Amino acid sequence: MTTNSKRSPRSIQLQNGVELPLVGLGTFKSHGQDLRNTIKRALAIGVRHIDTAAVYKNESEIADALEEADIAREDVFITSKIGPHQHGTEKATLACEEILTRLRVDYLDLLLIHWPGVAKMDVKSVRNSHKRLETWRVVEDLYKAGRCKAIGVSNYEEGHLAELLEMAEIRPMVNQIEVHPRFQQTRLRTYCDERELAVIAYASLGCGDLLSHDVVLKVAESHGKTAAQVLLRWGLQQGCAVIPKTVHEKYVEQYSEEALLSWQLSDDDMELLNVLEDGHKYCWNPAPIQ
Repeated sequence: MTTNSKRSPRSIQLQNGVELPLVGLGTFKSHGQDLRNTIKRALAIGVRHIDTAAVYKNESEIADALEEADIAREDVFITSKIGPHQHGTEKATLACEEILTRLRVDYLDLLLIHWPGVAKMDVKSVRNSHKRLETWRVVEDLYKAGRCKAIGVSNYEEGHLAELLEMAEIRPMVNQIEVHPRFQQTRLRTYCDERELAVIAYASLGCGDLLSHDVVLKVAESHGKTAAQVLLRWGLQQGCAVIPKTVHEKYVEQYSEEALLSWQLSDDDMELLNVLEDGHKYCWNPAPIQ
């Protein structure tokens, strides 16, 4: 039985007043009819944040799904990202125009720089720093022009953020990073919170590995929830927005706002999950990038 049925808010307010939905749908490695069906079902059950990226190569398919769902533009929050191969003034400017064109929208709700490094560049090269700052200037200009409602970064470590915060005319509002019980990033999340950067967690399920963890399953059974719901609820109670992904329409229901925001884990549950921290990272590592 669920220990606490207190309902969570649906969104968090970014530093510029934009409301970021706490629950979204990730679309990494999602394509074709499965993607379109999943998006339409997610929208039908109240999910209002769709997360994509230039490197996912599915923005046109997402646009198809949004058109088929016949949902008003202002009723869906769309995030996309400038890819590692698109750093620098000219490339980033073109990339953003292409993102908007593929999504068939006049603006993005959130535009992120996907990665602090430049594709195929030595991670120790200072040119990574120069190029990502050029990219940020492009992002700032798009924000000023109203082509994106909010701006931020993804996979930025403390050093990358400190550099950006010192140089930015417009401060980043979001950092999207890997967060799950085995890799909690407590220090980085605290750093972001102290500087009014909202955190969007990705890989909340440990790339599927945590779905079979004994502790997660024990907590899930005690609440009558799925392992995925427990992991996502943990992320929400850590103060993160979450963007679970699935390529199967039948699994979307467990990722709805109702399924994730209408209950809470107890303090004891949170502690059981917190002690799983062992520094295990499932996704790419930005730490070496200068």
